[in-house]
Amino acid sequence: MIDNLKIKVVKSEIHQSIIYSEVIMKQESTKKSKTILYMFLSIMAAMIVLGIIFNTELKELLNRPALYPHVLFLHIAAVTLFFANAVVGILWEHKSLTSGCKEVIIHTYNTVSWLDARVSSPLIIVSVITGIILTVMYGDIMETGWLLLAFLLFLLSGFIWIISDIPTQYKIKKIMGNLDPAADVLPQELTRLLKMRFWISLGGVIPLLVVFILMVYKPGFSLPFQ
Repeated sequence: MIDNLKIKVVKSEIHQSIIYSEVIMKQESTKKSKTILYMFLSIMAAMIVLGIIFNTELKELLNRPALYPHVLFLHIAAVTLFFANAVVGILWEHKSLTSGCKEVIIHTYNTVSWLDARVSSPLIIVSVITGIILTVMYGDIMETGWLLLAFLLFLLSGFIWIISDIPTQYKIKKIMGNLDPAADVLPQELTRLLKMRFWISLGGVIPLLVVFILMVYKPGFSLPFQ
């Protein structure tokens, strides 16, 4: 009986240590992820500014049929990988929540957040840059129904994530930073926010699914305001 009690105590201490390590590693990883994200955003902003300043030279550069398949490949690859990572992340987080295991939930959230910052963010930037280039090559976005609708849905998805997901993640990280390693269960507020994040992520992915369908089939239609 005493030996079993000692084993349980040791296991509890190990679990507490793992949770504490996860939180500390997440705080350090967040700082590095922000640096990487800001770097890619700076590159995208610089490319947009250069495109505006050297507009004529850019159009001449893009007016090359041989360049189209390469840009198209990068765009499809980036969009596919981003969409797949988003869907897998949503399912993974949902599965961890249904398990009810504190260690699993924390580890899953930290891993998905790490992937979002270091994989999804660069993929979004590549998707946007290659998408703009393809739009210039393809024609006037305002005259192509499916292209304009895809662009508006992409903006809607980004709006959902910026307005809803970012503030929610800030609250989640704040609560996780103050977690009691000795606690057996997560605070109710943290569980509520994690469940809310599932629906927010789902709301951001659905428009992207429509964008993906439009990108593949390119249906011929016009929007009412065109």
